[in-house]
Amino acid sequence: MHTERTDRTRPGADPGLFTPESVTWQLHADPMMWIAGIRALYLQALHPRAVRGVMQNSDFRRDAWGRLMRTAAFVGTTTYGTTEAAERAGARVRKIHSMLGATDPDTGERYGVDEPELLLWVHCAEIDSYLHVVRRSGFRLTDAQADRYVAEHRVSARLVGLDPGAVPADEAELTAYFVKTRPELAAGTEARTVDDFLLRPPTHPLLVPARALLWRRVAQLAYAALPPYAHDLYGRPAPPPAAVTRRLRATGTSLRGVPARLRWQLPPKHILRAMSRLGPGSRPAPYKVGR
Repeated sequence: MHTERTDRTRPGADPGLFTPESVTWQLHADPMMWIAGIRALYLQALHPRAVRGVMQNSDFRRDAWGRLMRTAAFVGTTTYGTTEAAERAGARVRKIHSMLGATDPDTGERYGVDEPELLLWVHCAEIDSYLHVVRRSGFRLTDAQADRYVAEHRVSARLVGLDPGAVPADEAELTAYFVKTRPELAAGTEARTVDDFLLRPPTHPLLVPARALLWRRVAQLAYAALPPYAHDLYGRPAPPPAAVTRRLRATGTSLRGVPARLRWQLPPKHILRAMSRLGPGSRPAPYKVGR
């Protein structure tokens, strides 16, 4: 969604699909996006047809990290990359999805993983998770700015093959979508596999203590941030909402204490490349959201 270039970007530089003036540009630079991404995996796994498409086309337990990193790369490219790079990333995703299908073991039905219903579920689970976790952890957004964020992601929905007009345009529509979809959700065998992996990902024996100390806390926090109906479906309780919010805020405060330039050095450096292309005025920062 192009907006008019301002004096904060270099003349002639391509700001990409979202631009430095978008809520997305600021919010996606927040370190809590990683926890939000794990929450999205938990939520996405509750749609039996959607998660079956993942399981039948990849070895999730061996490639889950790859899947998470590919999603992060797609989000980074479409948020901070050039228009050409974002469109190319979208075309690649659409091509891959068009070649994949899954089979319902109960009915024998064969269906494509690019069915609009399934793409919409994955999209909404991601956008809801990104917005919910980052905002709940202390990133300040007004309700109008949150609505703007949801509306901006009709662009990312188009990239994966959805009709933007059929995608929620604000938080109220996003909430209504989840209410409508709730009866279709279940924690089946595939969802249990995702849950088990996220709690106990395969690792080198020497790293098992670190997995128990660090990773499990991250996964448990992402799980705790799910909506109550998701906890009910998985059958595992979560701490009281107020306690979860405190943990999210404490984690957000801690991670945001790490200098942004240091965090952004991690590959593939989407943000640093965008700043190099557009100029230092394009640097993401929460205080820019209201401009």
